[in-house]
Amino acid sequence: MSWSEFLRQQAASILECDFVTVDTVFFKRFYILFFIELATRRVHLAGITTNPDGRWVTQQARNVLMQLEDEGARPRFLIRDRDSKFVRDFDEVLRAAGIRVIKAPVRAPRARAHAERWVGSLRRECLDRQLIFGRRQLEVVVHDYAQHYNEHRPHRSLGQRPPLAQPPPVSEPAWGEGLALDRLRRRDRLGGLIHEYQLAA
Repeated sequence: MSWSEFLRQQAASILECDFVTVDTVFFKRFYILFFIELATRRVHLAGITTNPDGRWVTQQARNVLMQLEDEGARPRFLIRDRDSKFVRDFDEVLRAAGIRVIKAPVRAPRARAHAERWVGSLRRECLDRQLIFGRRQLEVVVHDYAQHYNEHRPHRSLGQRPPLAQPPPVSEPAWGEGLALDRLRRRDRLGGLIHEYQLAA
């Protein structure tokens, strides 16, 4: 087994989690808890709240673990920061599922680079371009962006494929052949903020 294959196998069993804070136009702050799989870059939104206390965070961890178990994913490690919102019960729920919790060093965002990168993408491509008025709107916007991120947005580390890549409906055009533009379909998300392009079957 090569070193790169070994690293890929290890990454397949690692999760990172973090919070994103979003302020509405009425100065109300919401906290978004999310998990990201390192191997696939797939994002799992755990929940949105104004009061991320220990009981809420622990319950969201249980929910995500049940979802991962239903999908057959078996993470072995979870990397998190030292935020006080991650209480002892949160870690115990993960340990009971056979997941080792790794606390990132203080003031070391590179130790959780994948989560930090997703936060940056969410802000640059979505939240910085909209005014958020309330929780319902925020839930719709963030879930729509996460679906775009998982199903359509290309990732350099995945060979320009999205985390949940679907095979193309038709074969690739031969070298030198033009792409028929009448087969190209555009789908708008978030009121036209994001455009997705696909080849029609």
